[in-house]
Amino acid sequence: MTQAEIAVDRVTHRYGDRTVLEEVTVRLTEHRVGVIGANGSGKSTFARLLNGLVLPSAGTVTVDGLDTRRDGKAVRRKVGFIFTDPDAQIVMPTVAEDIAFGMRRLKLPEEQVRQRVAELIARFGLSGLEDHPAHLLSGGQKQLLALAAVLAPEPDILVCDEPTTLLDLRNTRRFSALLETLEQRVVLVTHHLELLENFDRVLVFDEGRLIEDTKPAVAVATYRKLMT
Repeated sequence: MTQAEIAVDRVTHRYGDRTVLEEVTVRLTEHRVGVIGANGSGKSTFARLLNGLVLPSAGTVTVDGLDTRRDGKAVRRKVGFIFTDPDAQIVMPTVAEDIAFGMRRLKLPEEQVRQRVAELIARFGLSGLEDHPAHLLSGGQKQLLALAAVLAPEPDILVCDEPTTLLDLRNTRRFSALLETLEQRVVLVTHHLELLENFDRVLVFDEGRLIEDTKPAVAVATYRKLMT
């Protein structure tokens, strides 16, 4: 799988009169990138900028040269997004239908869709739940379903915005272990700092600014110092 470059160039973002990100410039090429910061630091806005869910007030965000402002649809084919609350992205009635949804939008052959759905159901521990109502799954199962559905059309990059916040410890570890097996580049926003131990790089945001961009141990130390 190709490793698409994400380029964030002098990006500022405002909600009304409030500036939530200011003059952020960074290029992401590593396989595993973590993003940390206090609530309100701008990290979730940064994550949403990477696939065009949020557009910058100033500056540009590109993925393999595709501008999120001009080429949003093409960017979202390359960059999958996992929300904190999986109910926000489960759109179909059953597990199998939800996984198939993204592939059908690509007009893939029906047999290819069925095979891919079966593969993902087995891989993510959802066997036997194919016809189960998606919104009646447990919290951990819903997040696994959300991950399977986002990966079904095979994006190059996966951006995860605090995907383990609503999970217990066992499901947090399970979700993290699955992320480690993915070929896709992963950008993970999290408060669970232990998940970042083996990451290639960690970004630290504070009050809308990128203040640290380094190896996990140093970045986490910077964040802990900020919190004290």
